[in-house]
Amino acid sequence: MNIYQHFRPEEREYIDQVLDWKENVELHYTSRLTDFLDPREQHILKTIVGENGDIKYSLFGGTNDGERKRAFLYPDYLTPNEDDFQISLFEIHYPKKFVTIEHRQVLGTLMSLGVKRGKFGDILINDDQIQFFTAQEISDYIKNNIEAIGRAGIKLVEKPLNYALAPKELWGEMDVTVSSLRLDTVISSVFHVSRQKSLTFIQQGAVKVNWTAIENPSFHCDEGDLISVRGHGRMKILQIEGKTKKEKWRIVVGRQK
Repeated sequence: MNIYQHFRPEEREYIDQVLDWKENVELHYTSRLTDFLDPREQHILKTIVGENGDIKYSLFGGTNDGERKRAFLYPDYLTPNEDDFQISLFEIHYPKKFVTIEHRQVLGTLMSLGVKRGKFGDILINDDQIQFFTAQEISDYIKNNIEAIGRAGIKLVEKPLNYALAPKELWGEMDVTVSSLRLDTVISSVFHVSRQKSLTFIQQGAVKVNWTAIENPSFHCDEGDLISVRGHGRMKILQIEGKTKKEKWRIVVGRQK
């Protein structure tokens, strides 16, 4: 079976990586920990590793409800625990009375360190309280290199994982029927806008799929995709249930409230 035919051409490199992880665990009877994966990458890994083989996987991002998660691949005789995921939690202390810090500023500061995105997990914001997850292997580097976010001087305080903020985002699950899995069609149906409006959003660069701007309206959406439309929020494709008798697609989506 050609595994690649089930995924997008641009995902081939990542698929090869997952296959390599799986093979190493099988050959050496040892575990493998990945960087933080986005929902689509998690879906691909689940599909390739499967549920019934000798190799198992667990996903954890610092909280069970996290969006970005590290994967732990292991032989079936092992039982993983939270420590195996090697995740650090930082809280940002800053002069809250005088400045406001936004999600994009935190991410921009982290990315400016020259560390790849996969080393950072979710950024949690609840009113003026801000936290973020990182891979444990870079926690010292983070502590030693971040003293400000924007113009605000800050202090990073490492916290146990059980101090993590509860995710504030609420996702409402809904069933949707779409004529195709094209990006413009899915946006139109889920966000209740006209097809022309969804096309405009895409062409103007206002649409991201899995954190990457997509300007092709015929882009094929798939299970695990996280789609954001500037000014309209985000949605996840949780499940593609198949076609109806009228050849339309039934999908289950999570819509950010």
